[in-house]
Amino acid sequence: MEKFSSCYGKELLLVLVLLSHISFQLATCASIVKFLPGFQGTLPFLLETGYVGVGENEDVQVFYYFIESENNSKDDPLMLWLTGGPGCSALSGLFFEIGPLEIIKEEYNGSLPNLILRPHSWTKVCSIIFVDLPVSTGFSYARTNSASQRSDSILVRQALQFFRKWLVDHPKFQSNEVYIGGDSYSGIPVPVIVQEIAEGNEKGVKPWINLQGYLTGNAATTGKENNYKIPFAHGMGLISDELYDSLQKNCNGDYVSVENRNVLCARDISSFKEATSGLNPAHILDPDCKWLDDNGRFPTRSLIKKYPSKFLSTNLALPALSCRSYPYFLCGFWANDDNVRKALHIRKGSIGKWRRCSYDIPHKRDIPNSYDYHVNLSRKGIRSLIYSGDHDMLIPFLGTQAWIRSLNYSIVDDWRQWHTNDQVAGYTRTYSNRMTFATVKGGGHTAPEYRPKECFDMFSRYCVDDAFSTFCCILSMRLGTWDNFPRIVFDIIFIRISVLDTRV
Repeated sequence: MEKFSSCYGKELLLVLVLLSHISFQLATCASIVKFLPGFQGTLPFLLETGYVGVGENEDVQVFYYFIESENNSKDDPLMLWLTGGPGCSALSGLFFEIGPLEIIKEEYNGSLPNLILRPHSWTKVCSIIFVDLPVSTGFSYARTNSASQRSDSILVRQALQFFRKWLVDHPKFQSNEVYIGGDSYSGIPVPVIVQEIAEGNEKGVKPWINLQGYLTGNAATTGKENNYKIPFAHGMGLISDELYDSLQKNCNGDYVSVENRNVLCARDISSFKEATSGLNPAHILDPDCKWLDDNGRFPTRSLIKKYPSKFLSTNLALPALSCRSYPYFLCGFWANDDNVRKALHIRKGSIGKWRRCSYDIPHKRDIPNSYDYHVNLSRKGIRSLIYSGDHDMLIPFLGTQAWIRSLNYSIVDDWRQWHTNDQVAGYTRTYSNRMTFATVKGGGHTAPEYRPKECFDMFSRYCVDDAFSTFCCILSMRLGTWDNFPRIVFDIIFIRISVLDTRV
């Protein structure tokens, strides 16, 4: 009996070890991808895809794309990037904003869409983890119904757990400078995640994260951004002076929470909506494309010609593929291809149809705004870049300027131009507490999608040109050599004074 118990104990121990190993593999499953369907040849950069298990019993399997810096991954920063939504896939940020690949915009003919290299990928100067969060976004999935719940606070917890586990599994990146970035709705969770990382470092939570800063673009922040659509529309010449004056008088500056009895304000808002109908709010200069996808019909050139009024905001005879969003639909065909899923190492049966954005899944917005988190992070000396495409009417730059102005920070470097290729790329202002606001001239809601070169310059100058301090930049400007200063934007955008460049 004793011999049996001893053998049984050893066998049980072996089983437990094997189960533990299987569980670990499930939690940290990662694969190197060298070829992707639709791309000609071997990928000229390191792409890793995988899953990280988070939550109770690791019932949420978070999918990610990790692209190693094409420059010097040992010394270049590491950034965790969250696409907005909430519920838009990491592929959206990778293909359409800051990643090294993009979909060729060509009419769908039944074959797999093709991929090409993006010349202005941020991965040229930074390693980036594109993560599918919240759960049920992209290729991420839940193994139980209870684990499929989505909210702002759950997203923050899952992102933190994901990132810490990822760093444990990738120890060579634990010393790299870390930035957290995102745009649109990610303006809510990103500052919260950054604060949790900073406080975790202070408490000695392992692994220690070399947190340096964060960036948000056209970001939801206070929940009051809609109030600035009307001033934005007036400034852009979309509504008349008379209507704007009437709106100000009858609505008292509040265009969102309108009382039912305030019929004059309601009338004016109705006039405003009529005046701005047919515009693309993500970029007011782009066509407002309407897609007939309810019945599964794909917007081919023939359909655009046959039903122009249903596809575009005007009846103009526009060229084929004139809509910027056309590649979004191509992306769906690409991501749902069996060979693509095999190449990306997607687990069979884990999800059904891939969708670029899962807006229809309930998401509890239990973090009403991120304003206080910006305040706390500034007090901790953590650098921040808040940027805005200046043609976005979804989250207008005026709203972003307003909440930054309410912080009452001293101005370190007043409103001025910044440049790309000797051309004005936008305007910027630097505040004390290491915060910078920058506009991207001609940019829309996802600024890098509309102005890739300018946004790449904005980001890469910071990553590459670490030698100049803010004092040098200000001195250069005062000496009148501003336009000739080759590496100016991010040396102003982020204060590089060594005594303030402390780690959390």
